[in-house]
Amino acid sequence: MDMKRTIGLGLAALAAIATSGCATTGSGIAPVDVTRFHLNQPIARGSFSVEPLSTNAVVSPEFQTYGEAVAREMTKLGFARGTSGSSDMIVAVAFTRASRGFVEQRPPVSIGVGAGGGGGGWRGGGLGVGGGVGFGLGGGGQREVVGSELAVQIRRRSDGTTIWEGRALTNSLERTAGAQPVFQADRLANALFRNFPGESGITTTVK
Repeated sequence: MDMKRTIGLGLAALAAIATSGCATTGSGIAPVDVTRFHLNQPIARGSFSVEPLSTNAVVSPEFQTYGEAVAREMTKLGFARGTSGSSDMIVAVAFTRASRGFVEQRPPVSIGVGAGGGGGGWRGGGLGVGGGVGFGLGGGGQREVVGSELAVQIRRRSDGTTIWEGRALTNSLERTAGAQPVFQADRLANALFRNFPGESGITTTVK
């Protein structure tokens, strides 16, 4: 699936969440899109060490968060953590978090108040009293969309061959549980390694 189309679908899902008013009380989480590639050969379980995908990458606390999430999923699959420089495999990890733009959030309730009398009643999801000026209750306005992507390569240390690689991408609304790095690292890693090694070259959506 084209990456721009994937991002667009994620933004559309978040826009639906935001305009429905659920984002103020819910998690504001879009599905995870996962793409994996491998050699269509059995991958022997062995020892691994986690390293940055780029040789220039800084091992920051946030990198360690994503690296640990990946390592937990690897150990669940039967791989064993080894030491850097002597493990059977190198698990190279990279991540990005960036703004994907903004979505409009409609106030959940609007009230119209007028001086001309008239009855009150529910109109289109809001309370109408007479006629005149209207105002909103609740959090309208724009919400920023945060895009998070996790990329992983598994390479044999002996010859440097990449035997498996994958990427997981999702979007979340700012200031929600879904936008927190620890939550996103676990969620992306879990989706990426689900049904390992997965179908090669196929993009799947994990909810």
